[in-house]
Amino acid sequence: MTDEPPAITARELTKAFDGEPVVDGIDLTVEQGSVYGFLGPNGAGKTTTMRMLTTLTAPTSGDAAILDTSITDRDGVRSHVGYLPEEPPVFDELTGREQLRYFAQLRDLPPEPTADRIETWLDRFDLTDDADRRLDDYSKGMRQKIGLIQALLHEPEVVFLDEPTSGLDPRAARTVINAINALTDNGQTVFLSTHILSVVEELADSVGVLYEGELVAEGAPDELTAAAEAGADSTLEDVFLSVTTESSTATTAVADSNDGEVAGEPDAAATER
Repeated sequence: MTDEPPAITARELTKAFDGEPVVDGIDLTVEQGSVYGFLGPNGAGKTTTMRMLTTLTAPTSGDAAILDTSITDRDGVRSHVGYLPEEPPVFDELTGREQLRYFAQLRDLPPEPTADRIETWLDRFDLTDDADRRLDDYSKGMRQKIGLIQALLHEPEVVFLDEPTSGLDPRAARTVINAINALTDNGQTVFLSTHILSVVEELADSVGVLYEGELVAEGAPDELTAAAEAGADSTLEDVFLSVTTESSTATTAVADSNDGEVAGEPDAAATER
């Protein structure tokens, strides 16, 4: 056994908008070298959680750390993480290769080995022939590939991926899945948010299900499917549907017991993933 810190920890992590919690006191521990599958319906708080863990959004309360570095230390966390949001942050007027070189300069990466790494990733994602085209001519899938290379270029210890296979054809999606496997083989940690449950079943060492800002189920995929036991062929889809339906039913029952009290609309909170 080693004394290595967890890759990710969160304690009572909360984010509220206009008094309405979008993420409501979640606790997480993700070990180094693992894939954590983060599931939940739209509006559950997944993207807000990832933005807090990557220091892009400050929590309302609670705390979290990346490799024992508190998310209040933005520069410290930044050195450990790579992040692919659902919409990759790229500049349309740049070519694919220029975008990656620009990002490398922002990260102050050494030019020669980084240039080699860029060419390796471009080749791996079948982008070499298109690398000198402007990004505004790229398809959604091609832009997604550039965003993923950008998130991995500095070889971060912890990688946050928000829908990394979005817009990809099956061959490209398989390349991404293989790349994620290679990351964990290299000791890196992946926090993976996706709606494609088969990807989570294939890759994840542990899974958390977020519903209305609360972590309603967590564990290894086989443990969760066993707990949801709907028969021998129980899947993560069964788990997902079960825990979100149960939570929704419980919430409705509580609301019905409030003697007709009308809840206010959550405004900004409702738009958060």
